[in-house]
Amino acid sequence: MNTGSDEPLEVAVSPDRTRTQEARDRRGLGSRAPDFIRSRRVLHLSWQVGVFIIGLAVVAAGVLMLPLPGPGWVVIFGGMAIWATEFVWAQLVLRWTKRKVTEAAQRAFDPKVRRRNIVLTAVGLVVVGVLAGFYVWEFGFEMPWNIKNQ
Repeated sequence: MNTGSDEPLEVAVSPDRTRTQEARDRRGLGSRAPDFIRSRRVLHLSWQVGVFIIGLAVVAAGVLMLPLPGPGWVVIFGGMAIWATEFVWAQLVLRWTKRKVTEAAQRAFDPKVRRRNIVLTAVGLVVVGVLAGFYVWEFGFEMPWNIKNQ
């Protein structure tokens, strides 16, 4: 079978994928601001301040959503993505986070881990069911704060 390469352990890649990968590598880390903004120092600094303030507002909203209803972690990562358009440190944090999330997702799909999670969930449901059954047997369908001392 011809894979498009005579070298062992070399994999042929479609030309379109190669071009997009090269474009990503060329882009690298750093500011994603338009060229006319990056060429003027004061304008670029004000752009960075604006991006930082908007990202900070989004991250703060995400932190507030952690104890309150709402998609807190999603919003926090959205704020990090806003920061990553301009700051290298945020790009590195976002790359690390994406790598860790991908690794965790791959581990979660491991059949052994899935089996273990299903068993633990079943055991937890049985324990909760036994406790609920004992409560109903002992006190009936009475709320805990309405139970008189017995």
